[in-house]
Amino acid sequence: MLKKSIFITLLIVLGFGLYFNPNFKTISAGVAILLFGMIMLEEGFKVFTKGPLQNILKRATSKLYKGITAGAVVTALIQSSSLVSVITISFISAGLISLGEGLGLIFGANIGTTATAWLVAGFGLKINISALAMPMLVFGIIFSFQKRASLKGVGNVLAGLGFFFLGIHYMKEGFDVFKEHIDLSEYAISGYLGVLIYTGLGIIITTILQSSSATLALILTALSFGQTEYENALALAIGANIGTTITAVLGAVSSNSAGKRLALAHFIFNVGTGLVAIALIFPLARLVNNLSDLLQIASTNYTLKLALFHTLFNVLGVLLMLPFLKVLERFLMRFFKEDPNKDIDEPKFLNPAVLEFSGSVISALVQESKYLFKNSVFEIVAHALNIHRDDIKSSKNIKTIVKKSKTDFKTDVEDLYYKKVKTIYGEIIKYASTAQSTLSLNSKQNKAVTEIKIANRKMVEIIKDVRELNKNITRVLDMDNKHLQSEYDSYRKKLTKVLRTIYRFRKTGDEKRYTNQLKELKEEAKSHARQSNKSIDKLIRKNLITAEMASSLFNDYTNVNDMIKKLIDVAELLYGKTDSLFEDTDIN
Repeated sequence: MLKKSIFITLLIVLGFGLYFNPNFKTISAGVAILLFGMIMLEEGFKVFTKGPLQNILKRATSKLYKGITAGAVVTALIQSSSLVSVITISFISAGLISLGEGLGLIFGANIGTTATAWLVAGFGLKINISALAMPMLVFGIIFSFQKRASLKGVGNVLAGLGFFFLGIHYMKEGFDVFKEHIDLSEYAISGYLGVLIYTGLGIIITTILQSSSATLALILTALSFGQTEYENALALAIGANIGTTITAVLGAVSSNSAGKRLALAHFIFNVGTGLVAIALIFPLARLVNNLSDLLQIASTNYTLKLALFHTLFNVLGVLLMLPFLKVLERFLMRFFKEDPNKDIDEPKFLNPAVLEFSGSVISALVQESKYLFKNSVFEIVAHALNIHRDDIKSSKNIKTIVKKSKTDFKTDVEDLYYKKVKTIYGEIIKYASTAQSTLSLNSKQNKAVTEIKIANRKMVEIIKDVRELNKNITRVLDMDNKHLQSEYDSYRKKLTKVLRTIYRFRKTGDEKRYTNQLKELKEEAKSHARQSNKSIDKLIRKNLITAEMASSLFNDYTNVNDMIKKLIDVAELLYGKTDSLFEDTDIN
């Protein structure tokens, strides 16, 4: 509703502006073309986020200074802090990086976004930019019509830069005409009153344009044509920095917890930085003058000095926030808590944000599948066998555990399936299918997603199999036939041994040892499935069990061996080579 109101207000203001002052249309057209160029730039660079860019950002988060540097450099290169934010939210949602690591990227992106001011001030306003824009547009459009994604990406980047420069050209033309009719510098306000008023104006303009980069380009162009005073331009730049958070906050309203936390962190950082910059605006302006002398920037080159000021107070903001990073992280985690019931029947790692990139969606699918197995399937199978999970995880003798576990847990496997598995399983399959149909997955990525779907299907089959086994195990507890109980205890031992080996496989670093053990158990189950159970034949010959009991034993004998194979298949798919799925599959 708020977004809709802002949009309608924007249209009304724009309509009045164009009607009452036709000279304003060239500037408006320049801003619109520049914004369109930035959208095309972002779309172009999205093609390349499927490969090295994701790896750079993910690996850079191992150290805070690396994260800040990577966020700054990548944002400066691709001219889009919003794209870096999208990637960061996707990574956090998929569990690839922590919130603290993501904050480093966001802080760096705030520094990197100041590159736009340097580009406009040092390049866009100094030469006949339209002469460079036209060839970029021509080649960009040609490339954008190609079928190959990489060529389309290059085309969109070139066309985006072309439109960006063309927008600056029209803004220059507009202000050149505009100054003959109206001198906006007459409305300059000095002192802190002017700082507050123009900061507010900067916030309003950025909220309307939905881009701090576009606002800065507009401010710099106006400043170069004397349509605003340098002091007021500094305040406008501060306002632009604060105003850009409105877009992030509005965008995060319908987002998941990761998106909300990051948007609030962005808001706190930019508002905090803005308040510090307002309080220190005049000392910072003097520092800019001193640095300008060192950098040999002319005292009257206000556009470059504004770019320097913009970078300076953003860097200062990062330096001030660093000591409070852990405090901020804890605050955000408390402020946006996960739904306490989410662990039961809702996905923990899957949300729309992870679908932005192949690497993050595959990682989220693996994490969600592991979580489902560890917290639901493992528990359901254990309780269906009337054995506590802690006993399975312990080093107690399995024969002793089974012998002592004679209490009926009254496990309703069907109910547990619907409460803890069905919804999450459905979401995993939905996200996996969406990834395969909408993302440009390579053969390795496609195979990885298919294997995740197979693993989850086997988990559901295991639950259905153990439901039937549980009925017979429970029924046998009330019977006074030690021979029948002994056979079912042997089934319980087999499954308990497999569950324990899988637990150790995923918990310990001795992967080779437990991989070999699982292979042996799997081969044993295969060979057993091919031959009849001699012990059951012997019991039948001696009339120690009835024909009905023998039938149940034979069915469950096959059932148990199938379950063992499926359990080991799931373990191999989820805890084997797929642990490095992100690194293995996101590079084209």
